[in-house]
Amino acid sequence: MKIVVDDLSGSEIAGFLDEHVQQMRSITPLESKHAFDLDGLRKPEITFWSVMDGDSLVGCGAIKRLDAGHAELKSMRTTPTRKRSGIASLLLEHIITEAKRMGFTRLSLETGAADFFLPARKLYEKFGFIRCEPFADYQPDPNSTFMTRML
Repeated sequence: MKIVVDDLSGSEIAGFLDEHVQQMRSITPLESKHAFDLDGLRKPEITFWSVMDGDSLVGCGAIKRLDAGHAELKSMRTTPTRKRSGIASLLLEHIITEAKRMGFTRLSLETGAADFFLPARKLYEKFGFIRCEPFADYQPDPNSTFMTRML
């Protein structure tokens, strides 16, 4: 497997991200959905990675620069047929390493509070993320869990 910076110009990643947004909309009330669509991920403050297994797209993730020392983890997704196969751990380790290399000292995230998101919350805890108050422009939301870790 390889992890590559993705310019989000390919149709495969567009479809992959559309599935992600649609899935989040089906689980989370619209006012609590914070997943970025393709245009939202194309902003200059975002670095986006795809995980490739040969020619197959199997995962993705991004970081959004909030300020000089703080970034937000965004759009972590593994293809449903490859969940719990180590792809998310591999990608999260890569993103943490890259965030440090970019000079960030803190990495935060928002994920869902519903049972569906429990595996994601456990993954983040495994990598040292702890629950925190809302950050950046987020507001308290019973459908959201906020987590952070120092780098």
